[in-house]
Amino acid sequence: MRHETSRRRFLQSSTAALGALAYGTNRRAEAQTNRPNVLLIMVDQWRADALGCAGHPTAQTPHLDVIAGGGTRFTQAYAAVPSCIAARAGFLTGQSQASHGFVGYRDGVNWRYEHTLPGTLSAGGYQTHCVGKMHVHPIRNRVGFDSVDLHNGYLHYARTGGIDAGRIDDYVPWLREQVGAGYVDYTDTGLGCNGYVATPWTLPERLHPTAWVTERSLDFLRRRDPTQPFFLMASYHRPHPPLDPPIAYLDRYRDLPLPPIVEGDWVEHQLVPNSGLDSPVPHDAAQIDYARRAYFAQLTFIDHQINRLSMALQEEGVAGNTWIIFCSDHGEMLFDHKLIAKAQAFGASAGIPLIVRPPGGRFRGQAVPRTNDRPVELRDIYPTLCQLAGLPIPPTVEGHSLLPLLEGSTAWPRPWLHGEHPAGDRSNHWLTDGVHRYIWYPTSGRELLFDLTIDPTETHNLAPSEADLLATWRGRLVDELRDRPEGYVANNDLVAGRQILSTLPWAGVGRAAAAAAENTG
Repeated sequence: MRHETSRRRFLQSSTAALGALAYGTNRRAEAQTNRPNVLLIMVDQWRADALGCAGHPTAQTPHLDVIAGGGTRFTQAYAAVPSCIAARAGFLTGQSQASHGFVGYRDGVNWRYEHTLPGTLSAGGYQTHCVGKMHVHPIRNRVGFDSVDLHNGYLHYARTGGIDAGRIDDYVPWLREQVGAGYVDYTDTGLGCNGYVATPWTLPERLHPTAWVTERSLDFLRRRDPTQPFFLMASYHRPHPPLDPPIAYLDRYRDLPLPPIVEGDWVEHQLVPNSGLDSPVPHDAAQIDYARRAYFAQLTFIDHQINRLSMALQEEGVAGNTWIIFCSDHGEMLFDHKLIAKAQAFGASAGIPLIVRPPGGRFRGQAVPRTNDRPVELRDIYPTLCQLAGLPIPPTVEGHSLLPLLEGSTAWPRPWLHGEHPAGDRSNHWLTDGVHRYIWYPTSGRELLFDLTIDPTETHNLAPSEADLLATWRGRLVDELRDRPEGYVANNDLVAGRQILSTLPWAGVGRAAAAAAENTG
């Protein structure tokens, strides 16, 4: 009896001690995770207007509409240099293109930036992970992330020289394992990576790259360190071509009416014949119609995958302390103004969807505004997350925190935004304050001017009739380009015909670091 009593007392004391230990452990974990988690969803080539909550007549995005209903949708958000590498350089460094150095598209430039968004968060105690597209160099460069599950899509630059995709892509070996075949690739649909021929995905839906990004993101949420706040970037390659949505999603759009293709009164060019040998651009009306439907089908497929992430946050018990940010790296012309893809100054190309949703739709006790029309840019996400995490903003960051706008402030330190991109004869520089857009073509000197309040799709050029307004905007661009190495400005005016660069000399390092190294050397 005495033995049984002693045993009972021992078990009771041990249980109490273990409970106290567990309580202490949980309290320590709670103390380390009271800073908010961040789920950042970046998609590739998603137009700003292609959301149900933005009033699009065709795009079906019910889950993103719910997220937007509890957050702020920025109606004048942009990628200053609307193509993959340059846009991501701005996002990851928080710098303007004049400072990070990518003023167009160029592969093969090593990234050695001193400060990056994931690096700052990781150093500040966050567990950081990216799934999907990075599009940096070298390809396996983590640019500050603790870990990466990589799928960049089809990169011509990386695949030259007979390099097997499995060495530079984590999705491809997984796909081959799932299919049980030696040489399977996501290009087996027969589509090129920049073309507008469309066909349904040929394998089961769960094997699509979009589903893979979701699955690997869910795996991170299940396996993360619970004693640290997390920064998870789910980076979807789609809706960027190839236009290969699963058949069920393509069927949803088969009979829906599409909005008319927009064509401005200023359009003088013709639609390009291709985007590379492997990526034709159809001119036949039926094929164009099919391509547009496939594009919207990609959006809805991603929207449903995003709901899987939202459900996982609930299941993991972290939804109440997780911010969700949804954005794109740039837009898609989708045949508007006889243009396709990106690299253009117009809202369909340079505009991006940007939704910021705090937990419960409230920030500092107040519901956030549903929309904001300040001219914001990808570089503004870096300082926003630093401020959320209570971390100092590195001195190289030039973006501005969005948090004051979430509190209802109408003040914004950026009166207008400067963007640009090389694109042959349609190479462009542009400015916008969210009310007007001014475009200058440095090859020809042509100017376009639009009033976005009455002409949001940029169909009527005001340049011939608004000389004073045109001169004001031209003067602002002169100020933006005055110190550029291309020599775009002389005698206080814009000069056409200069050499157009895709990168500035300090690309991959940053202007400040390059200047410091030069002074030291």
